[in-house]
Amino acid sequence: MADEVGLGKTIEAGLILKEYMIRGLVRKVLILVPASLVLQWVRELNQKFGITATAQKKEYMWTQVDIVIASMDTAKRDPHKSIVLSQEYDMLIIDEAHKLKNNKTSNYIFVNQIRKKYCLLLTATPVQNDLGELYNLITMLKPGQLGGQGQFQTDYVVDKRVPKNEELLQAELSKVMIRNRRSDGGIAYTRRHVRSIPLSLSPEEQALYEGVTSFVRGRYREAGAEGGSTNSMLSLVTLQREVCSSRDAVFLTLVNLSKKTPEDSPHRAQIWELVSLIKQITANTKAEKTIELILSLDKNEKVIVFTEYRATQEYLMKYFKDHGLVAVSYRGGMNRGKKDWMMDLFRNRAQIMIATEAGGEGINLQFCHNMINFDLPWNPMRVEQRIGRVHRLGQQSDVFIYNLCTLGTIEEHIVSLLHEKINMFELVIGDLDTILEHMEEQTTLESKLQKIILESQNDDEIREHLHSIGTDFHDIRSSIQPPPGSPINRSIPIMPPTNPNVEVHP
Repeated sequence: MADEVGLGKTIEAGLILKEYMIRGLVRKVLILVPASLVLQWVRELNQKFGITATAQKKEYMWTQVDIVIASMDTAKRDPHKSIVLSQEYDMLIIDEAHKLKNNKTSNYIFVNQIRKKYCLLLTATPVQNDLGELYNLITMLKPGQLGGQGQFQTDYVVDKRVPKNEELLQAELSKVMIRNRRSDGGIAYTRRHVRSIPLSLSPEEQALYEGVTSFVRGRYREAGAEGGSTNSMLSLVTLQREVCSSRDAVFLTLVNLSKKTPEDSPHRAQIWELVSLIKQITANTKAEKTIELILSLDKNEKVIVFTEYRATQEYLMKYFKDHGLVAVSYRGGMNRGKKDWMMDLFRNRAQIMIATEAGGEGINLQFCHNMINFDLPWNPMRVEQRIGRVHRLGQQSDVFIYNLCTLGTIEEHIVSLLHEKINMFELVIGDLDTILEHMEEQTTLESKLQKIILESQNDDEIREHLHSIGTDFHDIRSSIQPPPGSPINRSIPIMPPTNPNVEVHP
């Protein structure tokens, strides 16, 4: 099942599973999904189909429960692996199946060893870089469907992204693959309105930012002179990012850093100088703007606020409470029951949900259409995952996304890169992950950005490097866009078109 993103593959999988169960063909089922989606799958199957599916928690469940939902990482880890491989399943369902594209990975080998009568793979991107990936997925699903690997190359491949004998390849694929697109269903998606909100830090906040920046660059230059590992220093950039978020976030990091610093080190004194600057800050510019945005909405309109940092989340919870607003938190570390409870409170009572990155994937918030990115991740995929929580099938209203941006900081540069240079808010996930995979062959985009921030001498140098990244992004996008009318573009499109439902306001 290779439908485009957001068309409800989970629901389609539930329909297929229910049909097979009613026919008496399936009883024992294993469903492997990303860890963050386990609970969502359990909820969907139980509530929408009356299928008694259970999230795997205890070892006995593998053998004593008929329909088990688990993460791939759990299932392939001992002692679970041997138990799973000893079972015989009537049906195996795998979500995000494109992660099995490489037949030499431990995931692929593990799944191939599972004994199953029927197998259902779900992915929005059956081909990302190479027709060989498609071959691997189809061979896992139905060995021999496309012949041996040598035969497949001879019969169907001109080069890794260009097929031959297209009609014959399409005919073979149609026997085992279904792909629905948004355009096929005539579904009208609501518009996405993206607004960047520049903010000037208070003099006290700016002084702290400049102090932290001086400290970070000094430590980085010192590490280079001593031949130290630059990788260990890259985490110092986090200090600058935290200042852009809240004094609470950077305070905790500085305290932890001081504990690791020898008492006679001059760096210890520098750290406590920064702590003294923190004590002079009495307000949070971003929090004040966030309150202003929320109060400008109708009091019945829900808002999700995303932050990168747990300390900022706790600060905002208290800040909103002090201003008479009802908010709930959502973060990693909460057990499944508490996350469900927070979701119910947000849906039925609270106006605001403050989420860390744990809220960025796997939850459905179509009842909310306002999002504030208090802090923006540096990874465009994580930004799109956040937006996908509200801008998805079932959303009845236009979606409004506000990106807070502190001027004169690294945050200003990153928002400029994401918002203007690569226009990521106009893209969709199938587009983004393909481009990023090409860009990140040797190092991740986040690591590249960290090095640029640390090694640049001034803002102009940073801008120059980020402009180069933006150019690379567009060059890669152009080079991997399949030609119009090609069989891949028709039957198994690699890259969806630019999102037509996005309105961006700088």
